[in-house]
Amino acid sequence: MKLGDLVVRKSYGGDVLFRIAALLQNTAVLRGTDYRLLADAPVKDLAQVENPDELRGPRTARVQASESMKRMQEERMHAREDKGDPGAAATGGTGKPYFELPGKVLHLDGDANYLRKSMAVYGQLRMPAEGIHCHESQMADAVADLLPKVRPDIVVITGHDGVFKNRSNYELLTSYKNSSNFIQAVRNARRYDKSRDSLIVVAGACQSHFEALMSAGANFASSPARIMIHALDPVYVAVRAAFTPFRETIDLPDVISNTISGMRGVGGVESLGKYRIGLPNIKPTLIVPTLAAADFG
Repeated sequence: MKLGDLVVRKSYGGDVLFRIAALLQNTAVLRGTDYRLLADAPVKDLAQVENPDELRGPRTARVQASESMKRMQEERMHAREDKGDPGAAATGGTGKPYFELPGKVLHLDGDANYLRKSMAVYGQLRMPAEGIHCHESQMADAVADLLPKVRPDIVVITGHDGVFKNRSNYELLTSYKNSSNFIQAVRNARRYDKSRDSLIVVAGACQSHFEALMSAGANFASSPARIMIHALDPVYVAVRAAFTPFRETIDLPDVISNTISGMRGVGGVESLGKYRIGLPNIKPTLIVPTLAAADFG
């Protein structure tokens, strides 16, 4: 076994695919490839995986991710059809007279692979977004530094998390691997902008301390039932926030139930959307900044 190897845990029946992030004597630190789970396991409990598509669990996760992406694209297409042509009277009823301004996203991710996948989704949906890869322990500082520079409408604070073995008291932050880091990052976001309608905060990962994240000021967070969440769940929430009209509240039951993890994995509070249209129509390059991703630190 070496760093970067794809593995599953034999004692869990190979349900989740991991990548080895660190080796500490006879123990491996593992980061989920499809789920935002941070775990550790004895090296002897690991089985190396050559072809992930042969495993039922990882294959199912990839199918779910594909379906989630398809759903986001279909929602955008239907929204455009339902909108019709606002302002058509001013332009003689020809063509598409308006341009779109979806909310801008600042996405901080503790996993470089997840960040690339997330940025690809934003790009396909023509959303302005900046992505930052940084360790979960750096996120509080990164948020404080980047928010005044990027000035986003939505900030996603995510990466990997998990509950330590043999710790069943979910109320204690010491039971979680990275929840305290996410919470401090949310608090820094709220020091920058205290309004949940001005800045939408999406925070957490697998098994994160949902109640503490919400108390710190998040609009949406994981994980109410302390379950695993899919890598794209925070992205899906951010997309829905970015494309919900600014006069409307984000449809909570709808957006949460349509994440891959559902209501056991994601929760939130009523929040206004960030989407606007404008007149006259102009070139998209003038209003949608180029996607950018970088490492913090």
